[in-house]
Order: sequence, then C-alpha cells, then structure tokens
Amino acid sequence: MGKVFVFDAAKCNGCRNCQIACKDEHVDNDWSPIARPQPDTGHFWCRIEERVRGQVPKVRVSYVMHRCQHCENAPCMAAAPEAVYRREDGLVIVDPEKAAGRRDLVEACPYGAIFWNEELAIPQKCTGCAHLVDAGEAPHCVDVCPHGALRFGDEEDLAEEIAASEALVPERAGADRPRVRYLNLPRRFLAGVVVDPEADEVVPGARVTAENLATGEVLAAEADEFGDFWFHQVGAAGWRVYAEAEGYLTRVLEASTVDEDRNMGPIELYRAEA
Repeated sequence: MGKVFVFDAAKCNGCRNCQIACKDEHVDNDWSPIARPQPDTGHFWCRIEERVRGQVPKVRVSYVMHRCQHCENAPCMAAAPEAVYRREDGLVIVDPEKAAGRRDLVEACPYGAIFWNEELAIPQKCTGCAHLVDAGEAPHCVDVCPHGALRFGDEEDLAEEIAASEALVPERAGADRPRVRYLNLPRRFLAGVVVDPEADEVVPGARVTAENLATGEVLAAEADEFGDFWFHQVGAAGWRVYAEAEGYLTRVLEASTVDEDRNMGPIELYRAEA
C-alpha cells in the first residue's frame, strides 16, 4: 500500500517547526546514498506558505505546506528514469550520484519542489527522511509538529483522512497521483458587519443569507453581538447577499470572492416605517 503524508491546514498555526526540522536534519548531514547535504540557504524541501487574506478589519491568515508530492507517476521520474526512483513504500528519491549535472530536473517538477545545489551540482528535494523511515522512525518534520497538522504513515492506517482529503493541485492529481494529501485547504471567506446608521449601532442577530450566483447554493449566518457575520470556506464566485432583521427593511447587495476573500464592510439597515 505504501506511505502517505497528510497535512491538515486547519491544525497548522504557522510555527514552521517542520521547515526548521528539515534544515536540522539535512544541512551538513550526508545521508548517502539517499541524499547529500542540503545547503544552508536557498533550499526549502519542506516549506510553509503564509497567506494573509481579506481586508482590514476582516483578516485571516492561513498556512499551507509545500513539499515534494512523492507522486506515484512522478514527472521527475519520467524525465530521468535512470536518476529518479520510487521505493516500495512510495517515497520518490533523486539519486545524488546518477542525477549529477541534471539541472533540468528542477524544471521537470510542476510543484517547484526540486532545488539545484550549486556546490555539489546536483538536484535535490525532500526524501521523506527515508533514512529515518528505514530505521523505523517518523520523518523529522512530522516528529516535531506540535499540533498534529502533519502526519505520516501507511495508507491503510490513514484511510479515513485520505478519503476526506484532496490534492494540492487538483488538476494534476489524476495524472501525478500525489502521495501527499491535504485536509481543510483554505477556501474563500465572505464577511461583513450589519449596522443601523441612524442609531449608530450594530444589529446583533441580523439574518444574513448568501446566494451563489453560479450554482444557486444558499448559505445562512447570523450576526454576532458585534454585528459581524462570516461565511467560511466558500467558493470563488459571485454572491447575492440578503441582510434582514426584525423591524428593518431587507437589504440586498452583491459581492465577489472570485479573485480574493471579501470583507463587504458595513451593511446598513434602515428601520421600516410603522
């Protein structure tokens, strides 16, 4: 069945322990024949991407791990079958001797996970800490994750997580069959605040409905005690938003999350005439 990595974006707080652990394990350490030493700088075999989303004051920060996807149909292996191989456990290894001088392998990876070691003149990437796996240990990045955001194990042991997961690049998943799976990858959010401008107050408990203009999907939320409402993990789409509260006229606005997360700002409700 083989090994897989599972990354849960909802559990990652951006501490970058995994990123640092990769450096700790590979810089100045020679794990031949699996890997030669990683350079001090320039290589990120395991990297956490930080993304600041939304507009002030509705802002969220999300974190996504990037690394070699250890694809079953690895493009790098197809480009250099004599220099790149896949182990029985599924880890894809760039042979440091046979891949010497193959700078073209950097461009062969569609995930940007292969780096060029100028000093050694070899392409390098994440090995899944194969030397540790062979010793019965977890990859160092997994071992140091304090929140369980990064897991590694046999497919059958992680079957439930795999069934609920997705690929980092969905359009390549069918061809590459990556063995790094992702849970709770950040989608867009749509947010705002409902206010009564005449009373200069927020409107807690206001009902907010968002209709996806492309699919017809309808989402519902309620403004909290500060008048704020949030729709998390929504699609990239155009939305028709209805805000209503007892004693107020219904307000209808449109907003888009096609290009980015959207803070609609204040939605003003006006009292209905008695």
